[in-house]
Amino acid sequence: MNGTFPKDIQEQFIGMLEYFGQSPIIVRSSSLLEDNFGNAFAGKYESVFCVNQGTPQERYEAFEQAVRIIYASTMNEDALAYRMNRGLAQKDEQMAILVQRVSGDRFGDYFFPHLAGVGVSSNLYVWDESIDMNAGMLRLVFGLGTRAVDRTDGDYVKVVALDNPLRTPPINFEDQKKFSQHRVDLLSLSENALQSKDLDDVISLPLKADKKLFASPDYVTEARLRELGYHNRKTPYILDFKKLFTDTNFADVMREMLAVLSKAYDYPVDIEFTVNFSKDNSYKINLLQCRPLQTKGLGKTVKIPEIKDAYDCFFSSKGNFMGGNVRLPIDYVIMVNAGAYLNLSEQEKYNVARQIGLINKEIKGKNAMLVGPGRWGSTTPSLGVPVHFAELCNMKVVCEYSSAKDGFMPELSYGSHFFHDIVESEIFYVAIFDGYEGVVFNPDRILQKENLLPSFLPDSRKFKDVIHVAKTDGLEIYSDIVSQRLLCK
Repeated sequence: MNGTFPKDIQEQFIGMLEYFGQSPIIVRSSSLLEDNFGNAFAGKYESVFCVNQGTPQERYEAFEQAVRIIYASTMNEDALAYRMNRGLAQKDEQMAILVQRVSGDRFGDYFFPHLAGVGVSSNLYVWDESIDMNAGMLRLVFGLGTRAVDRTDGDYVKVVALDNPLRTPPINFEDQKKFSQHRVDLLSLSENALQSKDLDDVISLPLKADKKLFASPDYVTEARLRELGYHNRKTPYILDFKKLFTDTNFADVMREMLAVLSKAYDYPVDIEFTVNFSKDNSYKINLLQCRPLQTKGLGKTVKIPEIKDAYDCFFSSKGNFMGGNVRLPIDYVIMVNAGAYLNLSEQEKYNVARQIGLINKEIKGKNAMLVGPGRWGSTTPSLGVPVHFAELCNMKVVCEYSSAKDGFMPELSYGSHFFHDIVESEIFYVAIFDGYEGVVFNPDRILQKENLLPSFLPDSRKFKDVIHVAKTDGLEIYSDIVSQRLLCK
């Protein structure tokens, strides 16, 4: 981070910055291993936005620092563990720098695209048996695409199955606002910085497009505010993108684009894109990145046993899993208890994540299932256990369960960097929406077994009420893509 650049390189940097003028730019990594077939490196190296405002000297210094940050990221813990786990530790890893003008427009003091997101040509995450996997899927956000590639604190992106974009993932109608995008990432030109703003503040800007393409008025909240005596509030909005899919051909264009790219690669693809609209609802899509999508494939059809009694299994559901058809014996289940976890201080929650990382090392080579509330890998401990991917990479199954009373909810974040790692490592993923129709979840089947945590980690006694490690000889997980059935018994 304290390195300096040769004078001739500095002169080329200056020439490039003069070319871009004061347009916002993004400085991205482009390494030999990262851009090769076979290893996605999703999110392992940094990307840095330069808002590119201020004096020429200030703009130059910010750019030079961005380049240093990206070079330094080749040595971060996640990147080193990723290269080690995939047998790349001894391979030559040379880093080039890619500089792109940020796609978007100026709205007041802010700069951002109307839409951004991630697209995959093969939708391995199907939550309904009628979904066409080959139509592809999008993770769509309003504003900069940073929220689409990361599992963002307290926020949920729009998951779109391109064969029927108006179909919603399994949430109750009254939860639509709760499990939607509430904050927008954008570049502040006045502050010369990447910022997050509340949706209601951003949606009221002069957007140079019909904002109803992206958001619908939230009449339920508006009526509730009136009941409470708030009569002068602006109408709140929900980002549901309904008119985008009913009034434009955007979904059809994205579906065709993914199919064309996949055919050219002769392999499923994963893309990043932005979309900018005009007042007449016409739009321009910018393809920012395209790379092979690591997929395991469906596997052979699996016969799923019948269960006579709902209590005769650990869990079962229709859909909400990812990883193809499996029949897998489970040796150990490592389960985090939602209630006990919630009662911990924030520092203790981070300590739980580190303990999971230690168990992950000990359990290597065994068929282990990791079960926890909310989102694994969240950066907000109140929404799930804040593990790094390297701390669960040896698990065969990763399971997220909802707990309404404790405020935990899994996120269908297939397409995010975290999920890229799961797919690439051939880890089977399950989301259990406890209490929803057709879902059976019996955590006591695990919690009543002896807790072997002390035998794995002798110094972890204070976590024994939070982390439960059970030996589960005879437990098997079954899944069938066609029928969308999932059973663990």
